[in-house]
Amino acid sequence: MIDVKSALNLVLRHASLGSKTQEVALKAALDFVLAKDVISEIDMPPFRQSAMDGYALHMGESNSYKVIGEVKAGDAANPVLKAGEAVRIFTGAPVPDTANTVVMQEKVRVNGDKIVLVDPLNVNQNIRPNGEQIRSGAIALTKGTAINSARIGFLASLGITTITVYKKPTLSIIVTGNELITPGIKLSFGEIYESNGVMLSAVLSELGYKDTRLIKVEDDYNQTKEVLQKAINNSDVVLVTGGISVGDYDFVGKALNAIGVEEIFYKVNQKPGKPLFFGKKGEVSLFALPGNPAAALSCFYIYVYPLLKKSEGAYKTQLTRIAMPLSVDYSVRGNRAQFLKAQVEGSHVHILGGQSSAMLSAFGDANALVYIPEEVTEIKKGEGVETILLPAK
Repeated sequence: MIDVKSALNLVLRHASLGSKTQEVALKAALDFVLAKDVISEIDMPPFRQSAMDGYALHMGESNSYKVIGEVKAGDAANPVLKAGEAVRIFTGAPVPDTANTVVMQEKVRVNGDKIVLVDPLNVNQNIRPNGEQIRSGAIALTKGTAINSARIGFLASLGITTITVYKKPTLSIIVTGNELITPGIKLSFGEIYESNGVMLSAVLSELGYKDTRLIKVEDDYNQTKEVLQKAINNSDVVLVTGGISVGDYDFVGKALNAIGVEEIFYKVNQKPGKPLFFGKKGEVSLFALPGNPAAALSCFYIYVYPLLKKSEGAYKTQLTRIAMPLSVDYSVRGNRAQFLKAQVEGSHVHILGGQSSAMLSAFGDANALVYIPEEVTEIKKGEGVETILLPAK
C-alpha cells in the first residue's frame, strides 16, 4: 500500500499525452485544450478606441471647446480636429487621429455647440490605445491552454474561427456486480440500484468528455476478462467500478492480470478509496475504482481527473488547491489520509456530515474536498486545511 502523494505522482508519470489533434470550430471548442499556439493576426483594439461616452478633444489652452461632429461605434469617420475642437463620442467608437484625449460626458457642461470642462484633463485619458490588449503577430493563447467561454470570446474578438486542439481521450466505464439493477426496475431482496456508472458518465459529460461507453458485466471471471479486453482495445482510458477486492466473486484483479495489464499500484493509504488500482496496458490507462459510490467519485477527482487532463495536453492537470481555515474543530480517526466532502462558505471551509464512502447525498452539497494527511490527528477551528475545489456545478 502506498501513500497519496506517491500514488498521484505515479498516475501523472504514466499518463500518456495523446498525439492526435483536430481542427474545431471556435464555437464548438469549449473544454478542449490547444494543441498549438494561437497567433493574433490583428491588433486589438485595431484602432484607438474610446473607453467612455463623452467627447474626444484636441486639447487647447481654454477649457471651452466647440463640438463639430459626432463619432459612434462602427463609424469609419475620422474628422480632423483643430486645437480647441471636439466631437461627441461613444464607448467603443474610434478616436479621431487628431484627438488627444477623451473626457467623460459627466465632466463637462453643455452650452449649445460648446462644452466647458469641469475638471483638468490629461493627455490620452479614457483612450484605449491601438493594440492595448494584443499586437498582431503576438501569441494570443499558448499550447496547453484549456478553452473556456471567456477564451472563446477573446479569440472571436481577434477574428479567429477555428483552432487546433488535442482530441479528447475515449473512455469505457465497466460496472461490475450481480446485485446491481438498472434504475426503473423493481428491486428484489439483496439488490441495489446501479449508480456508479450513471454518476461517472455524468461527471465525464460535465467535464466535456463525450466519447464514453458504459458497460455492465456480471460477476463472472470469463465475462469480466472478455469485457475488459474489449474495452482496452477500444478506449484510451478504462474505468472499472467494483470487483477489485479479494472476495470470492471479485474477478477484476484476476482478469486484469490474465490479460496482461501492468499493475502500477494497488491500494492507497487513504479514506475513502483504499482499494484503488491503477495500471497500464500499452498506452491505455486503467483505474479500478472502489465500488462504494462516494469513494469512487473521490478517487475520480483526485486521480482520474489529472490523468485525463494530462492526456489531453493541459498544462494545469489538477483541481485547484488552496489553504482555507476550518469552520470547526475536527478529530481524525485512524491513520489514513482523508478526503472529506466539504463546502466552502465565505472565508471558511465546512466539513459536511455523511462522510461514509457508501453515501453520495453529501457530495451533492459539496463544492470542495478537504485533504487531511495521514500524520495529522486533530485540526482546530480556524486552522488552515488543504482544500480541493471541485469543478463548478
